[in-house]
Amino acid sequence: MMKVARLKYIFYFSSAILLFLMLLTSRDAGITCDEVLHYNHSVSVYNYFATHGNDQSALNTPITNLKYYGQSYDNLVTILINWFNIDDIYGFRHLMSSVAGWLVILLTALFAVWLAGYRAGILVLILFAVSPTFIGHTQNNLKDIPFALGYISSIFFTLKFLFSGRKISTRYIILLTAGIAFSISIRAGGLLLICYLFFFFFIFYLVKYLRGNIIDFIEIRTKLLWITGISIVSWLLSILLWPYALQSPVKNVLESYHVMAHFPDTFRQIFEGKVEWSDYMPWYYLPKSMSITIPLIVLTGLILFSFLSKLIFNHGKTVLYGFVIFTVLFPLVFVVYDKSNLYSSWRQFLFIYPAIVLLAAIGFHYFFDCVKNKYSKWGVVALLAVLSVHPLKFMIVNHPYYYLYYNQLVGGLRGAYANYETDYYYVGQTEASKWLIDYLKEKNITGSVKVKATYSVKWLFRAHPDIETSYFRYEERSQSDWDYAIVANRYISPYQLKNNYWPPTNAIHIIYADRIPVCAVIERKSKDDFYGYIALNEGRSKDAIKYFEKVLLVDDGDEMIYYNFAAALYNDGQYQKADSVLNKGLEINPDFEPILMYLGNIAGSQNKTDEAIRYYQRLIEADRKYFDAYVGLSELLIDSDIMRARALLRTCLTMSPRYKPAIVALADTYRKSNPDVAEKYDELANTIQ
Repeated sequence: MMKVARLKYIFYFSSAILLFLMLLTSRDAGITCDEVLHYNHSVSVYNYFATHGNDQSALNTPITNLKYYGQSYDNLVTILINWFNIDDIYGFRHLMSSVAGWLVILLTALFAVWLAGYRAGILVLILFAVSPTFIGHTQNNLKDIPFALGYISSIFFTLKFLFSGRKISTRYIILLTAGIAFSISIRAGGLLLICYLFFFFFIFYLVKYLRGNIIDFIEIRTKLLWITGISIVSWLLSILLWPYALQSPVKNVLESYHVMAHFPDTFRQIFEGKVEWSDYMPWYYLPKSMSITIPLIVLTGLILFSFLSKLIFNHGKTVLYGFVIFTVLFPLVFVVYDKSNLYSSWRQFLFIYPAIVLLAAIGFHYFFDCVKNKYSKWGVVALLAVLSVHPLKFMIVNHPYYYLYYNQLVGGLRGAYANYETDYYYVGQTEASKWLIDYLKEKNITGSVKVKATYSVKWLFRAHPDIETSYFRYEERSQSDWDYAIVANRYISPYQLKNNYWPPTNAIHIIYADRIPVCAVIERKSKDDFYGYIALNEGRSKDAIKYFEKVLLVDDGDEMIYYNFAAALYNDGQYQKADSVLNKGLEINPDFEPILMYLGNIAGSQNKTDEAIRYYQRLIEADRKYFDAYVGLSELLIDSDIMRARALLRTCLTMSPRYKPAIVALADTYRKSNPDVAEKYDELANTIQ
């Protein structure tokens, strides 16, 4: 009893210390790109209720699709911000995100205590504490972390409910209902928990029957009625802060689930050293992303759980652990089978991480029991300590960029750089913005200053009305007016990252994590590139040429400048020099789509068919969704290989069914051989504006 009491004291004391540390470190958390979107939407939701539904902006989200998110936790936090007139909006959000994250950890630890005792619970606390990716997201992710809270709590109380026999605790019913409702209210995918509830109920009593146990039909009937009621009530509760769901509680919730399961927006990202679209990632994208970012200490615990599974299951908890394992594997298997649109590493699957940590902790717990010798037990403790060093050191050295962590399987963050995504959440822009504000003050730079950023930094500059902030795409930086730029390493080509073309030479400050650059503050040395771009668009080619020649003396690392410079040269009849300029641009970025397309078009117009084909093929390899290249390539092949030309166009149309140039080009391939088919494609093309 004394040992249990001591472990219980350590458990709760450690939980309190962890809460303190999480709240403390959240004060330095950066603002993420998703956070800006979801906060803005939560304001629209607040206005919807504040105006009794008159403000309909929360229901009109054609670009962000945020009406399909319940995002109740974001909405609750915004309600508190408004009620208590909180000025530090994002600071408070980060505080509340950390509270949700800590509750995830505490509930998972209590789950472990219920399964195997306080030692297992303490192990859960340790494994979470050295999980940089998860801890990093607890600082500023009010979507995925609260959903993880709803998911693990629902599983926990589902199992407590099922294994409670006839004596059903009212507390379990309330907490289970709240957990499922909370999950659905954040993401419609929480509906899965209702399916789990009925599925686990069926399996639980089927196993009981097969084992020859006496079946209590009164208990079955009572629990079936309860889970039906829990499902209905949790569904109704889940829509209370969700305007879109309130319009049609069944239809719109189911529609939201469908949209979330097949999310319409796709993104390009780096994986295994190449850039690929999120809906064309290899089937192993998710498991590999998890395996190279989850600390080895957690993976080791999972391996121990697997090896000791026979021993663990012999303790009479086979069904319990089977259910937990199912809640981890089913979502993974489903998205692999469904070929879901996945991006941003495994951020959207943080909800299964608590159960993973739980199983890993149980693995270490039973491994400790298997070791009888006192010195061997200390060896297990030493193993835990050694495996904790890498993630713990990363967190200490690279505060607050915990979520960028990669484990030793890929050589840490430095090994992952340019091979996998790093600061995909643009967290580095917060520190960079604060540095730039101090820099401008220190240099006494007054008057109007224009700052561009690769994601919104408007809130960070809210106290400086003389500084104008706006968004731009880094590769198009030469085509807009700005004085300083804040650029995260997202959407930078792997070639440029590996060959030190980024950060550019005019970076005046660089944010590092584990000695790799994650964000840069850039000072513009000349605006001649912008003036040249304006002159080019106005048809003043000779003026544009002069501007571009001048700017290349101070900035020769921007491929878009070479592209625009070449366009001006072609307009001026300087074809040979233009070719040379375009090839110089490819030296900076060999996969730069506009230059490859331009070179293909030029070669095609000069009847250099083979050369044009090579450029178009190279472009399609670089970006499978650069649809103009399919049309250009098919036109070159229509006489020599019409079947391949049609196949290319059909491939294009599978990705973009209403891409009019491809439909017209496909009609052209049938113009002579089958006019009726061509006419049908023409009719389809005419329906598209």
